[in-house]
Amino acid sequence: MTRWAMVADLRRCVGCQTCTAACKHANATPPGVQWRRVIDMEFGEFPDVQRAFVPVGCQHCEDPPCMEVCPTTATKKRADGIVTIDYDLCIGCAYCAVACPYQARYKTERASFAYGQPTENETLRHDDARIAVATKCTFCVERIDSGLERGQTPGVDPEATPACVNACIAQALVFGDRDDPQSNVSQMLATHQHFRMHEALGTGPGFHYVWDTLDKHGDGEGKS
Repeated sequence: MTRWAMVADLRRCVGCQTCTAACKHANATPPGVQWRRVIDMEFGEFPDVQRAFVPVGCQHCEDPPCMEVCPTTATKKRADGIVTIDYDLCIGCAYCAVACPYQARYKTERASFAYGQPTENETLRHDDARIAVATKCTFCVERIDSGLERGQTPGVDPEATPACVNACIAQALVFGDRDDPQSNVSQMLATHQHFRMHEALGTGPGFHYVWDTLDKHGDGEGKS
């Protein structure tokens, strides 16, 4: 089987928001809609204060609560783990947005553009089917499927890899097949301490966060 997953290396992310910009460019999302966001966090007490940048978005859960509440079955989970939305079935009730614990879903009632009138890219990529329905990160599923048809490997070949991963200037984002022990994602998780956001909820997120390497005993080495 294949289980597409993403890893964010919190040691590398510099909070530049390039992934956010790349996502908006690739999908022409309207103002205020950010399928890929980066949260700027500060923790600790002065003078021992630390800062972390955390990329977030749809977690493509194993057990997505958004799918369970959808009254029209518009939200589905593919066999490869990607959670999708069928815009033809979506009625815009926004139950999924309420159910999502990651605040990853949006609903746009009318077309709007960054500078009033659509830019060339917005004109090219605008999709009327995304008006008045739920929308979210898709892991750039069209790129994945098109790449696979051409024999490419998502996470390795840029043309088959999510736009945010390609754009990351710090190489903090990694994408690949979680079920393949030789994939870049599996290798990263096997050698690093990692967690998943709100994992206690039982959603089984497909987005992992790493912050430290493991030594031969499986313990953190404390490297930054």
